[in-house]
Amino acid sequence: MDYARAQNCVVLTRDLDFSTILAITRARGPSLIRLRVDKANPQLIGKQVIDVIHKMAAELEEGALVTINLKRTRLRVLPLR
Repeated sequence: MDYARAQNCVVLTRDLDFSTILAITRARGPSLIRLRVDKANPQLIGKQVIDVIHKMAAELEEGALVTINLKRTRLRVLPLR
């Protein structure tokens, strides 16, 4: 997380620990895209991830947690409250 924040990266993960870290520390970054899917198959979720990156680029630049599942996408601005 420290490296991603220092390099202004967005973290893409299925691991819930990263969002927990953001919540506990009330950090403003790095931005996080969390996949809530059983299998992170690029053929199933890849287009949705790319669409989210394009549509929510400004929010991701500022600091956001985006949760993606196969049915919907949720955006929360950092820091988490």
